[in-house]
Order: sequence, then C-alpha cells, then structure tokens
Amino acid sequence: MRRPCPCASSLLVVLAGCGGGRDEASGPASIFAEITARSGVDFVHHVERSGRFPLPEIMGAGCALFDADGDGRLDIYFTDAGRFPGPGAPDRLYLANPDSTWRDATTASGLRDTGYGMGVAVGDVDNDGDLDLYVGNLGADALYLNDGHGVFEDVSSRAGISGSAWTTSVAFLDYDVDGWLDIWVAHYVEYDHDRLCTDASGRPEYANPRELRGVPDTLYHNRGDGSFTDVSVAAGIAGHASNGLGVVVEDFDDDGWPDVFVANDGQANHLWMNQRDGTFREDGLPMGVAVNGHGVAEANMGIAVGDVDGDGDLDLFVTHLTGETNTLWLREDFGFVDASERSGLAGPSLPTTGFGTAMFDLELDGDLDVVIANGRVTRGPAHERANIDPLWNLYAEPNQVFVNLGGGRFVDATSDEGVFGAPVEVSRGLAVGDLDRDGDLDVVITNAMGPARIYENVAQRRGHWLVVDVVDESLHRAVYGAVVRVLAGDRRWRRTVSPQTSYLSSSEIALHFGLGDASRIDAIEVRWPGGARETFDGGPVDRSITLVRGKGRR
Repeated sequence: MRRPCPCASSLLVVLAGCGGGRDEASGPASIFAEITARSGVDFVHHVERSGRFPLPEIMGAGCALFDADGDGRLDIYFTDAGRFPGPGAPDRLYLANPDSTWRDATTASGLRDTGYGMGVAVGDVDNDGDLDLYVGNLGADALYLNDGHGVFEDVSSRAGISGSAWTTSVAFLDYDVDGWLDIWVAHYVEYDHDRLCTDASGRPEYANPRELRGVPDTLYHNRGDGSFTDVSVAAGIAGHASNGLGVVVEDFDDDGWPDVFVANDGQANHLWMNQRDGTFREDGLPMGVAVNGHGVAEANMGIAVGDVDGDGDLDLFVTHLTGETNTLWLREDFGFVDASERSGLAGPSLPTTGFGTAMFDLELDGDLDVVIANGRVTRGPAHERANIDPLWNLYAEPNQVFVNLGGGRFVDATSDEGVFGAPVEVSRGLAVGDLDRDGDLDVVITNAMGPARIYENVAQRRGHWLVVDVVDESLHRAVYGAVVRVLAGDRRWRRTVSPQTSYLSSSEIALHFGLGDASRIDAIEVRWPGGARETFDGGPVDRSITLVRGKGRR
C-alpha cells in the first residue's frame, strides 16, 4: 500500500509533490479539458417545464458509452425527457468517427425511444456478439436488439418487458450463472402528477420523495430464447418497496455469484446477496451499508465501487443530498465501516447534492480517484458561475474531483483543477470510458435541462496502464461478473466486469488499470462467474489485451 503524501492541500501538491516530476513553479496542473464544442456532440436534455414543479423534471437523465456499431470505438447514447404527461423528446445516439469526434446517428440506428427517459444499460442479451440496450423510462421501458452494425429493433413486447413503473437505473447481470444476461430494474416512487408540493416559504417546489410511496425493483430472467420472465416474486425482492435510484452489480462476498446493491432515496439501502438458488437475501443492515455510521438513512443517489485503500476488497461510495455527507464504506472482515470522515470525502460534500459518480485512476498512479456530478433538487443560493436562467441557476452546483493520496485518503482537487467544476450546471448522469484510446479514462456528464459535457483526461501521468477485455468465445461476449486481479510485484489491483454504476448510466465495459511505477505485469487472475479460476501470463504494460476463457492456467 502506498503511503499517503504528508501535506497535500492542493492539486499542485498531489500531482507534483508526490513524485510527479513536475516543476512547482509551473502552477497547478489540469486533469480535464472540456472538448464538447469540438466533439460533434450537441445533445441537450429537454424538459418542457410546466411551472408546477413535477418531480420528474429535476431527476435528469443518463448516458451510455459503448461500441454500438462494432468498429472498436466508443459511441454515446443519451436518454431524453420532454414533457410528462405528454410527448417525450427522442433519445440520441452519437457514433464515433476515427478522429475522436461523433456524429448523430439516431435516425439511422432505429433508436426512436420517446419515453420520458431515465436510465440506460448495455449488454448482449442474445449472445450474438453485439451490444443491446435497455432504456428505463417514467412509464414503459424499452429493450432494443442490435443487428451488429448499429441498427436496433425494439423487441420489448415480444421479449416480455412490461410494466409502467418509474424506472431509474438498470443493470445487466447473470444472476443464475446460466450464460444469459438477466436484467435488474430499479424503480423509484409511485408518481402522482396532480400532487403539488411547496417549500417552507410556500413556494412551489419539487416533491420530497420521502412523502411518496416507493416501488419494488424488478428482476427479469433471460430464458435464452429471446424472452424474459419477471421473477421478482420468486427471487424474493418483490416485497421490498423503496425509492431506488442507483444500482450496481458486484460480488460482495467473493463467492463467485453476483450480488446487487441498490441506493434508495431517503430510505435504507438494499444489499441483495445472491443465495445461488435463484433467490436473494437482503443484508444491507447486517453488512453495514443500509444507513450511514450514525444510523441515518440518507438520500442515496449515485454509486461507485472499487478498492480505494488497496487492501484487495471492494469498498462502496454513495452520493447524497445537500446537508448530508457523501458516504464511503470500507470493507472489513465482517462487513462495511463508514469511513467518510477520515477519507476526506465527507466535508467537501456537505454543501452539494451528488448524483453520478465514478471511481477510476485519473493519473495512473495505481489508486482510485473519485469524480462526482452535482446539482440541487431544491432551491439554494445562485452560484456565481451559474449562467443558465434565473430559476435554474438556483439548482446549479459545481462538479467535484477528489484525488486519492493513497490508502483511501482523498483531497478535493476541484478548485485547483479548474475545468471539471465549471461551467456550473445541474448535473446528473456520469459515465467514464477511454474515448480517445490513449490509455486513460475520460468522462461524459449529462445536465438536467442543459447540454451534455465531454471531458478529456489530460492529467499528468504518474505511471503505466493496462486495459483488459474478458470474453467467453462460446457466449460471443464480455463476461459480466468476471473478477480480474492484476499482479505486479507486491501490488495487486482488482476490477469487475460490471459497467452499470453511477446514476442512470453505463460506462465502458473494458477494465482499466492504473499501475503506478509497475513496468511489467507478473500475472493476471480471473475468477469467472460461478467461481472457476484461471491465471494468465503477465507481460508488458501500456497496452490493451483480451483474456479468453479457457486459454489460461487453471
């Protein structure tokens, strides 16, 4: 474990004072460059404001980074909203060009979803080698099959995707380890459009979800013939109604079977532990992640998972409402412990409302950093850099960047970095992926009633990298749920093939490892769904590799 730097109080110290090889006289280093204007992406989230302050207006939308047309480049999908009730605005698909720009290909793609868009998930549900889409809406959801060339067909009806509940985040998973991707759908609240809410001053304001009835999540089982069955009752999740916003699939007990964590807004979180018999047991409270360290159920929004302290197991980060700290739970022997205060992530989050978030290695120094998309849900003082409109400025907040100093101690680098926290908007969805294929991860953010933003990672590199794809040739796809450990000297890094995290969003499927000063990999270990293990030879760094099931050593 790398020791933390003794006195890092700014981004300059973080990137230069701890072995970055940077001249301090040169001033603070940038981490991001905003490239939206030259990217070709002109998506703007549309909400037709009614003046009644209906809750869906403030929830924003998601995005997905995936290869839609099979050319090896990351394309971008955005969900959109419109008016509810009433006509929705169409979602948008942008295909990547060879020069790291994108073009709008929505019409040609057949992706014509006009529901009130929320979350989106990516996965190959028919095992034909291309990536399909599940779009979650306020109302009927949609499942789109990909023909392999970026043309999609809506198969929701014949696939058995039904219901009209308010869907938020969605995740693909193989919960029964049968080789077919199933679908976990998080639901929010029973929405009453006629209900009007006010704040303490009597002004119209967006509703407090604690005052609304929650909705149980849905689990769809993939039958392998193009159809799905709702198994929520049989799986044991149907009796737990909560205000779900974020969802992530991970193997929290390391038994080889996927578990599910759901962030619930204003209620206790759910940690669904896979019982390996088609059912789940809710263990949020005994595992320590239902509430924070003070026993309070907070407004849980976005989720990030990773090993922030370098001890080999999974830690859990969840974003929260203004006045509540974002929470970092560190995994210990018998569950999780709230380490928000000592990590440095708590204090800077008190004045903000966090939604989308991700853990990844910004500067490739070997540990996981954190980025957060912020934006209020009730009025506050207008930020000096907010420039949207007189009302919406009252909801805008700067996004944040936290750099890991080692051992799970973080410093807020937003002010020194200067780009990611401006412009100040009402940010919601967040996804990460290597958009320019240079070995580090870039960021896409959606803004409620505003333009999407694309941020290129330009951080000064402090180490090497490795990108790993994990595939099963018999399934013709990436193996969701595979756990990969990269070994180099006395260091090891862990990642899981599970792209749906954050809030309403789906990140790149490939696994990215920052390796610090490791100049060669000793070995790579893979634990496949179900628990089988293989070891693959190491080799050079700063490259992308593909690990094929059955080609390693057992």
